[in-house]
Amino acid sequence: MIQDVFCKIINGELKTDKVYEDKDFIVIKDINPQAPVHLLLIPVKHYFDIHAVINEDSSLFGKAMAVADKVAHDAGLSEKGYRLIINEGEHGGKLVPHLHIHILGGKRLGPKIVK
Repeated sequence: MIQDVFCKIINGELKTDKVYEDKDFIVIKDINPQAPVHLLLIPVKHYFDIHAVINEDSSLFGKAMAVADKVAHDAGLSEKGYRLIINEGEHGGKLVPHLHIHILGGKRLGPKIVK
């Protein structure tokens, strides 16, 4: 059984500030926010990376975009906009080996994606 930090949150072993949950996803507040609003959209089923989702359930990305849009709207980000980020692999800055999408907003983020 895989036991990364997100799996432990999903299994109720670790407490977190959850803002959304359904049968496919949870959305939590990032513990190290990089913007006034920084949420993490996490599939309930463990997917190590993007390739696993593409091979097992590519429709999950469509569902993820719908959830991201909903929680961004609920957080008040829809009017001025927000950014979605997936970090993949070592060079992409992925820190937790469980696919997740960052939802950032609440301020002007600027055109640069990296510094």
